[in-house]
Amino acid sequence: MRSHLLNDTTAERYRSSVTEGIERVAAKLAATDRPFTGVTVDALAPAIDAIDLDKPLHDTAAVLDELEDVYLRDAIYFHHPRYLAHLNCPVVIPAVLGEAILSAVNSSLDTWDQSAGGTLIERKLIDWTTARIGLGENADGVFTSGGTQSNLQALLLAREEAKSDSLAKLRIFASEVSHFSVKKSAKLLGLGQDAVVSIPVDHDKRMQTVALAHELERCTKDGLIPMAVVATAGTTDFGSIDPLPEIAELCEQFGTWMHVDAAYGCGLLASVKYRGRIDGIERADSVTVDYHKSFFQPVSSSAVLVRDASTLRHATYHAEYLNPRRMVQERIPNQVDKSLQTTRRFDALKLWMTLRTMGADGIGQLFDEVCDLAVEGWRLLAADPRFDVVVEPTLSTLVFRYIPAAVTDPAEIDRANLYARKALFASGDAVVAGTKVQGRHYLKFTLLNPETTAEDMAAVLDLIAGHAEQYLGESLDRAS
Repeated sequence: MRSHLLNDTTAERYRSSVTEGIERVAAKLAATDRPFTGVTVDALAPAIDAIDLDKPLHDTAAVLDELEDVYLRDAIYFHHPRYLAHLNCPVVIPAVLGEAILSAVNSSLDTWDQSAGGTLIERKLIDWTTARIGLGENADGVFTSGGTQSNLQALLLAREEAKSDSLAKLRIFASEVSHFSVKKSAKLLGLGQDAVVSIPVDHDKRMQTVALAHELERCTKDGLIPMAVVATAGTTDFGSIDPLPEIAELCEQFGTWMHVDAAYGCGLLASVKYRGRIDGIERADSVTVDYHKSFFQPVSSSAVLVRDASTLRHATYHAEYLNPRRMVQERIPNQVDKSLQTTRRFDALKLWMTLRTMGADGIGQLFDEVCDLAVEGWRLLAADPRFDVVVEPTLSTLVFRYIPAAVTDPAEIDRANLYARKALFASGDAVVAGTKVQGRHYLKFTLLNPETTAEDMAAVLDLIAGHAEQYLGESLDRAS
């Protein structure tokens, strides 16, 4: 079995095995003509259940053949231009190369003696990102597994900086369309059910700062502590960006930690055309960025950034076997001192390879393309009487629903839209997302692929309308 260990004696086997796998994936990518096969759970589960993991195949080619049947054939391929559902981006080749390298070398980014150069590369990228944001010379941060972890760590720091003896008094303010991880983080941090105060949004799905000011005043008057305001730069459903400068003013006025969840909107940090849309982010105390959303990186690649590096001490614990306190005096850089994780992948390498190959402008141009594409989609929807579109896009998301001319019952329209989404997914011709707006079912295009065209969007809208009309026709038949 030692022949399977990656080392100096098996380098050739490593090269041939990985090459064989890459060739299979490359062939699959080249031949993929739709984002999904439409396979169902009931159809796929028996094939996986039938595999006896205690009986290995002992042959890479055989394993890859099996993998074709249980994964590669039916995987959902985000690179396809008609994958329009969630915040999953197609990935750039330099980042995939970085993924291959980091997996083989297998550095762990918790301590210097496990990563060396990897530690310094990650720190350099943190500095690069904080400089792009404008957080100042004392800024710092660390890579994380994703936006949920980044938001959790930011709110942990905010909780500790609030310096309250009573967790029950702490309050977090976030818009009604903020990410669910805000409430999840409040629960994990031991705060009460009422800890997150939901702030209403305006027509463009941006936090209403007048309402925020009112709630901050009420909180203070009631003897509660405004622990943090979470402003969103790119909401999951609408791509909306809260009014960051006004929120920063209120946070300063009330002495409240300002966190900006820019998991989606962080692509604007590299934007050539639209950087101004996140002006005010530089005033944040902490920021979440997800490179694996709008920087075209493979999952996972995220970071939490802070204005004041000293606040990261709230995540610091010392273990004699790992990062004893003396290492701080010896100026040995251990990233575990800043992180909620211990063992941690060298995910920063993917972004490093991307920047060194494409440059920030290259990333920004790709993100600008999908923002421009969303404007085209908005015009298509606004001009199409079959659809109702919610808001004009700020980033690259469009929320809409099919409105039949002959049906007025909102519940029946809901069912038609739900059916259309499911039928489209089952066909594999395209994948779109769904959400609720004011209690009603809507569909969603999340545009992160520069290869998607206006023609693709128009074709998918026709497919949606066709499925919805089929449902409504069958519904009328059943009712008659």
